[in-house]
Amino acid sequence: MTRTVHLSAPDVGPLEESYLIAALRSGWVAPAGPDLDAFEREIASRVGTRGAVAVSSGTAALHLALLGVGVGPGDVVLVPTLTFVATANAVRYTGARPAFVDCDPRTGNVDVPLVAELLRRLRERGERVGAVVPVDMFGSCADYTALLPLCAEADVPVVEDAAEALGATHHGRAAGSFGRAGLLSFNGNKIMTTSGGGMLVSDDLPLLARARHLATQAREPTLHYEHRETGYNYRLSNLLAALGRAQLVRLDGMIGRRRQLRDRYAKLFAPVPGVELVGAEDGASNCWLTVIRVRPDRAGWRAADLAAHLREQDIETRPVWNPMHRQPAYADSESLLTGAADDLFAEGLTLPSGSALTERQIATVLGAIDDFLTVRTGGSSA
Repeated sequence: MTRTVHLSAPDVGPLEESYLIAALRSGWVAPAGPDLDAFEREIASRVGTRGAVAVSSGTAALHLALLGVGVGPGDVVLVPTLTFVATANAVRYTGARPAFVDCDPRTGNVDVPLVAELLRRLRERGERVGAVVPVDMFGSCADYTALLPLCAEADVPVVEDAAEALGATHHGRAAGSFGRAGLLSFNGNKIMTTSGGGMLVSDDLPLLARARHLATQAREPTLHYEHRETGYNYRLSNLLAALGRAQLVRLDGMIGRRRQLRDRYAKLFAPVPGVELVGAEDGASNCWLTVIRVRPDRAGWRAADLAAHLREQDIETRPVWNPMHRQPAYADSESLLTGAADDLFAEGLTLPSGSALTERQIATVLGAIDDFLTVRTGGSSA
């Protein structure tokens, strides 16, 4: 263990230990087992979908979801440029190609009018759009009230990348439940974790059955090993599912602690010119990560200056995602841009947000920020 204050460390304890020990003692150590089945049911119930398939990562879930809605070679898939690379990579796994759309500067979520414009351009060129993949950034849902009717009118399926947003809602509806299929991530830094893992959720039971088949190496139901198509080794193990079940019991409490921390950041930065919390108006966010945007012309300092100050005190921060249109692997991809994602990358900073942070660690972070602001502004922000 180190003394570093991390962005979003796993929040695990005695309950998770008890669930794992029970799973080990049950003898269900191989991938399949009762905890895996129960975890799928419990996540589906939480999200409000008819079913779920537990897999090895959120990326695997996205790959299976794209295959499930029929994405394949020659298709175009609309992807936010402000996202982690896995969103774009999964599109390429299918043989399709991503086209990137800029973000709403207030939230970081996909700019819905730009989606409409890019769909129009692609349709006029005779391109087939296989799917639109909105990403629920930093724990806040995209604007599905505007996006879903738009995609329905264009007859393009929506696959919701809710990897960061379990527990968030949009107009009372849970993240992951929008569109034809959704996906969640249980990576070590997410709102809840199974160490590594993900979940495909959907109301489309045939899509889920197909995903489950592909995720188990596409093995046919015979006594011998028979495979009629290429499958994947994507299933989550029973032991990791047991860990996930314990985390799900504690999910609301973990979200509550993140929200309380975001409120403290909001109070700290409220009197500081040129600083705003990204997506601060979304009271239904799970507050996975708190992101500030620093406008240097008004603040008199840059996000990188605060990051350097915190790094000297072993406090981890990180810029927001480097946009996909800036990534060498996707430099030749089509993009429809306003500059919003570039601005957020230049001016955004992700602050420690985890529910496992102790009060002492939180006080250390807030104190370090206040010290920085005191020097930069000539007076305490408190």
